[in-house]
Amino acid sequence: MLQHENAVLSRRLTGPRRYSPADRLWLAALSSLLPRRRWAQVFPVTPATLLAWHRRLIARKLDYSKGRRSPGRPPTASAVKALALRLAEEHPRWGCRRIQGELVRLGHRIGATTVWEILTAAGMASEGGL
Repeated sequence: MLQHENAVLSRRLTGPRRYSPADRLWLAALSSLLPRRRWAQVFPVTPATLLAWHRRLIARKLDYSKGRRSPGRPPTASAVKALALRLAEEHPRWGCRRIQGELVRLGHRIGATTVWEILTAAGMASEGGL
């Protein structure tokens, strides 16, 4: 009876059916309860349309936006900055490359340019650069 009623109503409609987002949600959720071979008999849309709605539903739910990091290089740890400044104060004749080498020996992966930027920001870098 319900199928006949749907057939009568669909003959009355002249244009394509427009489903609301709530209707799409329900149809996509109900599709998981039936075997895929019966979808064409039960649902008023094609199986490809149901799968597309389901993909969009899942993509909205799992967009992974909370786990994304901000773009660019991560900041240098404050402990490494403090250690670089301490080495520069204790050894004023050492350059950026020597301080960088000592930091690498201590297990901190940092570049010479980063050490130069740290010292420059603190006002300790020499005019010669690296």
